[in-house]
This record gives sequence, structure tokens and C-alpha cells, in this order.
Amino acid sequence: MNTLPATDELLHDILKQVSRSFYLTLNVLPVGVRDQMGLSYLFARAADTIADTDLIDRAQRLKYLNQFRTQFTTAGIDWNAIREIQTALIPHQKDSGESILLQRLEDCFKLYEACSIGDQERIQWLMEVLPMGMEMDLTRFAGESSSQLTALSTLDELDRYTYYVAGCVGEFWTRMVCAHRPTMANWNIPEMSAIGVRFGKGLQLTNIVKDIARDLQNGRCYVPESLLAEAGLTPAHLLIEANLPRFRPVLYQLIGLAMDHLDQGWIYTMAIPVSEIRQRLACMWPILLAGETLKRVAVAPDLLNPAVNIKAPRSVVYRAVALTSFTCANAFVATTYWDSLRKQISPA
Repeated sequence: MNTLPATDELLHDILKQVSRSFYLTLNVLPVGVRDQMGLSYLFARAADTIADTDLIDRAQRLKYLNQFRTQFTTAGIDWNAIREIQTALIPHQKDSGESILLQRLEDCFKLYEACSIGDQERIQWLMEVLPMGMEMDLTRFAGESSSQLTALSTLDELDRYTYYVAGCVGEFWTRMVCAHRPTMANWNIPEMSAIGVRFGKGLQLTNIVKDIARDLQNGRCYVPESLLAEAGLTPAHLLIEANLPRFRPVLYQLIGLAMDHLDQGWIYTMAIPVSEIRQRLACMWPILLAGETLKRVAVAPDLLNPAVNIKAPRSVVYRAVALTSFTCANAFVATTYWDSLRKQISPA
């Protein structure tokens, strides 16, 4: 992919506006794979924006989501279809970054056309699978508010959802870096892709437990009814903040599952060659910050309050970034940090 000034603006300035946290990870990636990852993220974020524009009815959002996904399965880009999406959605954006992203959607597809055939095929695969999670959100959850609350039924359904929206990214990431970094030549791609899937699922489960109260207000309960029933709870019980003590055993199960996945993510990270410092950092940071988030979620007294945003403070983010950067992604230093976090996250 040619890096032109317009490319820099699109893949860095706009990327920073739509996701400061993920921008940190993408920006540290080595040249040669960074632009492809950044472009893929912008496509994923555009699809997510289409699905989440709640001022447009659900059927229309599904139509535009499928129209968007079709662009990755046909021989050429249907520019009229892209403009139709822009015309329908841009006026309804509450977030300025997402509005700008949709305005620049045609530019994103022009960069996609400039990608190598191999990179296009990898992005095509991602954009076939990832929107399935967004489609699942639109079809599985019928309401838009807590008065129309719907929950996932089983852990298997939750696992499928986390694969669609994040696990597949670990698979895609593995294929992309192995295609562009000669030092990864010895990696067993199917085996490491499977571990990468666990990595992505762990990050998504972290987001689910962190955002549980706000998702409930939007009519979505990602906590399976089967787990809630074991604790004598229903999804509606989670709308009452006083039920947090009853919910904690279920919360700890979900945190434990997230940690099991993130442990696999750590194995994935440590398997990256020592010389690939940038790749190691790009994987270390989200795991460490997920751990810092889970540590806070596990003890938060107001987890079920939708007005509260539980996350690691910037000072903690800077400390994790500085510690791992200044030690050149040293395995001993970073693993010591991760092990310390794991002990602090223990429900006991």
C-alpha cells in the first residue's frame, strides 16, 4: 500500500478521532502492516456505526449493513451504494469522529483498491465475518431501551457473539502480520490464529462486563440467561443497582472466562519473536489495560449504574506504556506486571 499524505490523514488523524485507545495499539505496529490494520479498523468502525445509528429503523440499518458488506464480495465497488449509505447516515451521527469517517468512506475504499490482492482477500474475509456480530445485535436484541430488555440465552451464544465481534480479529491479525513480517515465517498460522481468537474474545468480554449497565439501558444483556438463572436472577434484576451483590458470582464467572482468554493472549504475545518489539507492544498494551479494567470491574460498587464509566485512568495507561516501551517489551518485566494483575483480579 502506498503511503501518501492523504493516507496519513485518513489512517492516523481520523483513526485517532474514532478510537484513541485502539489508535495507540495500531500506531505502534511496524511499517508494512500498520496501514492495512488501520484501514481494516476503519471499515470495522464504519460497519459498527451503520449498525448503531439508532435514529434509523432497524430494517434500514440491516439493509445498509448488508449493502456495505457486499462491497467486499463483488468484483468492483458500487460507488452509488456507498453514497447512498453516506446520504442516509451522516445526518444522524452524534459523534463527530464517526461522522467524518462516513464522509471519508469513499476514500477508504480507494485505499482498499490500492491494496495488494492478498491484503484485499484478508480484509474481505474479515468484513464477511465481523458484521455478523453487528447483524446479531440488530436481530437478537429487539429493543432500544431497558423497557425492551433481551438477553443472550447461553454461554455458547455469548461465545459465538464474541467470536464474530472480536475473536475473528485475532485470526485476521495473525494472517496479516504473518504475510508481511518475515520474522513470523516459523509461526504455525492455524494454531496461532486459534490462540489469536481467544485473545480477541478476552478483550471483548472485558468490554462486556465493563459496559454492562449502559448496554442494559439500550435493551441488550450480553450476560446469558442460563448464568443468571443459576444465581436466581433475570436480566431485569440487573437494572436494579441494589442487586449487584447477588450478581457478583455471575460477574466473577465472566471475569474468570475473560482472564482465561487473556492468558491465551499473553501466550500469543510471548510467542512473537523478541526482535518484533513493536508487534509485542501492540499486543501487550491491550492485554495489560484489559487487566487493569477487570481489576476495577471486579470491585466496583457501582457497576450497575449506567452513569458510571469504569476504566483504567490515563496515568495507569501511561505507566503500562512507559514500562513496556522503556524495557523494549522485555518478557520478564511485562510478565511480572501481568502476573501481578492476575493476582489482584482474583475474586477472592
